[in-house]
Amino acid sequence: MGGLRSAPPTFWFYLMQAIIAYRGRCATADDVWFIRTLIETHQGDSRRALSIRLCLAWNWVQPNGHPRDMVCRGLLLSLHRAGHIVLPPARVKCAGRRAVVGVRTIDVDVDRTPVVSTVKQLKPLEILSVRRTEHEQLHDGLIAQHHYLGYTQPVGEHLKYVVLSRGRPIACCTFSSSPRHIGCRDQFIGWDASTRRANINLIAYNTRFLILPWVDVKCLASHVLSKIADRIYADWEALYHHGIYFIETFVDTERFVGTCYKAANWKYLGLTTGRGKDDLTHKVNRSIKAVWGYPLRTDFREILTRVHG
Repeated sequence: MGGLRSAPPTFWFYLMQAIIAYRGRCATADDVWFIRTLIETHQGDSRRALSIRLCLAWNWVQPNGHPRDMVCRGLLLSLHRAGHIVLPPARVKCAGRRAVVGVRTIDVDVDRTPVVSTVKQLKPLEILSVRRTEHEQLHDGLIAQHHYLGYTQPVGEHLKYVVLSRGRPIACCTFSSSPRHIGCRDQFIGWDASTRRANINLIAYNTRFLILPWVDVKCLASHVLSKIADRIYADWEALYHHGIYFIETFVDTERFVGTCYKAANWKYLGLTTGRGKDDLTHKVNRSIKAVWGYPLRTDFREILTRVHG
């Protein structure tokens, strides 16, 4: 960074300008200059290795001390796509339009005998938090094979659950870091933009929920959602050293009504705009989603709108 002092005066004005924002972090031209130097100094590094180096340099870590690698990689990719930096070639292959970055194409072999039963008959249910365990691949494989959206690696903090009945998987559920801005959710919580940026890590987003297609059990989905809601605070705190106080999800209104969330006492908050987080056209370009939320504590608003020192 010492070489920056020889830059012309007009460049210093440019250095003061934030040129891109990603998940609450503004990157200035000074940051871009530093990242370019980092890339040039470590030309043999992969994108992931560069991300780790940048996290260490910026002390950009999660509450549990692990680097914010996936978020940092997203920032680097945004800068790369905008032409501010040039990343090394991705060390992955692409299948069609979808890059297989972080996607585990795992074949899992499970008993697919039809299950037509009741929740009571299936008990006792075992709900496993499988993040960083030997069962994580089972979760990923089942989601990849049987969820209509497939499997993609969650970004940021996340938890994965597999639900078993007598040792046999019957459901999977994934929670990840929440989208930074959802209008109806933000209005429901009552926080302003700066408080939202500071406290967004205190809520989690249900990205995938799957009852396996050969399982036909009335009220199972709402029962599983309720059981996970009872324990997710403790599971999140154990892994990331902080709790969460609110969980949310999107329901595609062209496919579903959200019955299981309603039955599990989740609250309907409103609709998305259908434009996506990076929209510049102000035109609908994707399906409208219903937003559902569930407070994990009665004082969730007080906590989420609190300005932390």
